[in-house]
Amino acid sequence: MSYVQRVVSNLQDKYAYEPIFLQAVQEVLQSLQPVLDKNPQYERYKILERIVEPERTISFRVQWIDDKGQIQVNKGFRVQYNSAIGPYKGGLRFHPSVNQGILKFLGFEQIFKNSLTGLAIGGGKGGADFDPKGKSETEVMRFCQAFMSELYRHIGATIDVPAGDIGVGGREVGYLFGQYKRLTQSYEGVLTGKNLLFGGSLARTEATGYGAVYFAQSMLEGKGQSLEGKKCAVSGAGNVAIYCCEKLYQVGATPLTVSDSRGMIYDPEGINMDVLKQIKEVERESLTRYVELVSSAVYTPVNEYPDGRNAVWSVPCYAAFPCATQNELNLEDARVLLANGCQCVAEGANMPSTLDAVHAFLKAGICYGPAKAANAGGVATSQLEMAQNASMQSWSFEAVDNKLHEIMRNIYMSAAETAKEFGEPGNLVMGANIAGFRKVANAMVAQGV
Repeated sequence: MSYVQRVVSNLQDKYAYEPIFLQAVQEVLQSLQPVLDKNPQYERYKILERIVEPERTISFRVQWIDDKGQIQVNKGFRVQYNSAIGPYKGGLRFHPSVNQGILKFLGFEQIFKNSLTGLAIGGGKGGADFDPKGKSETEVMRFCQAFMSELYRHIGATIDVPAGDIGVGGREVGYLFGQYKRLTQSYEGVLTGKNLLFGGSLARTEATGYGAVYFAQSMLEGKGQSLEGKKCAVSGAGNVAIYCCEKLYQVGATPLTVSDSRGMIYDPEGINMDVLKQIKEVERESLTRYVELVSSAVYTPVNEYPDGRNAVWSVPCYAAFPCATQNELNLEDARVLLANGCQCVAEGANMPSTLDAVHAFLKAGICYGPAKAANAGGVATSQLEMAQNASMQSWSFEAVDNKLHEIMRNIYMSAAETAKEFGEPGNLVMGANIAGFRKVANAMVAQGV
């Protein structure tokens, strides 16, 4: 049994109740065998056994009072996974599905994603099983304040710097930051994704979506192709999806779809950005509102999706951008995309494709950008926000966007060159995993046990 097989088998015995985490670990570790063969010191120093276990996992009770005066109780978490190359960095997710296994998967992925950016940031993730949907502004504020009243003990500008994720946008980050400042009497860059009025960075909101498109451009340029004039499918309707659509228009492509938890929009004339932003960023409503405002659009509710599939991926497209959530694109979805001529998949969400779907894309030889590479623009720009906070400066939108574009190009080059180095040119899954792993592993070896 190989080193990788022994570690995976051991984890399967210990964490059988955390299938999403096991999927993430298996995807990464299976692609590391070539670098492990060339570097036996990784096994000697038990790097795999150490890197798959978080340095620290914090769980806590969050108690808050709703608008009816009733006490509510939620579970909060922070998984501080790996700090070998910098302070823990990763988002906070507020969603009913949040549990320790989900956050371990996200935190594990974050280690390698952050490493790929070339910036000094380690991996972490956190959140709570709280659902902001249907809550009033004051209820969201009270919850955020209660959550931070525990979390503040464990974070700091050079210790752990959380950001937003699903359910945690600029509003929530503002409430969290305000409470942190009250509790610590310290004005520091301890959260990213902040309002521009108090240390936020221009282009941070747009960064993950823009970055996914920049990564897709780099992949296609490597094959002498382009997004210009092409039709694209996008899933999700949060920040990542919205600004992925926006950047697609800017590079001359046309996004045809968006989706949320209730259903999807297909607009053959291209997604109307003004309407989408009004519905999701201002009104915070379902996409059912879109068809009320745009006559060319067709709405398909989730209960009418093809059995076992995501209807977004039935729309013929040149490039697909999964920007919603994990495992939203399965093997059947991948087959339909490929049959319809899809030539490029760039992942804006975290691990949106199942392992079978990933293998199908790699076998087909299309441009496939795995999440830890293609969606690294958000965390990269968060680090740029940290740099601005540390120097008490504010950079222009153009300056941040140019740095983001350069970082995404460098991530692509690093993954592509590493894949070529290990004999599988074009396999950006292997390239990204090995490139991200090698930096962290070498730092762990250098720092001792």
